[in-house]
Amino acid sequence: MTEDDFRSYVAAFNGNDFEGFGHFYADDVVFELGSMKRIEGRENILSFYRQVKAHITEVVTPLQVIVTPASVAMYCRTTFECFADWPEFDIRPVKAGDSWEVETIAMYEVVGDRFTHIRGARFKP
Repeated sequence: MTEDDFRSYVAAFNGNDFEGFGHFYADDVVFELGSMKRIEGRENILSFYRQVKAHITEVVTPLQVIVTPASVAMYCRTTFECFADWPEFDIRPVKAGDSWEVETIAMYEVVGDRFTHIRGARFKP
């Protein structure tokens, strides 16, 4: 995986191109967002993001990206703008008009051009 490949992934994610960003997930990928969330499998991650993006506009802005043969590390700022009430959102209840920003450090384990394990830790700027 190159930095350009990774930035293509982020662009597809920001553009709600599920086929485009889903291409980067191995079938058995594991996604962990600290202690808040763990999702196993490409289709389950895509299903999660379909729900999120049906309620919230999420835009990831990479601030620093480091690529090695087996991993990608990213420090980013993510903005969220809720456009539909979602009281049962499992991270926190949200209402239309809510907006917030977080900074995240994420590690992506990579085999070939696919992510096999994604770990993220969020904190506020």
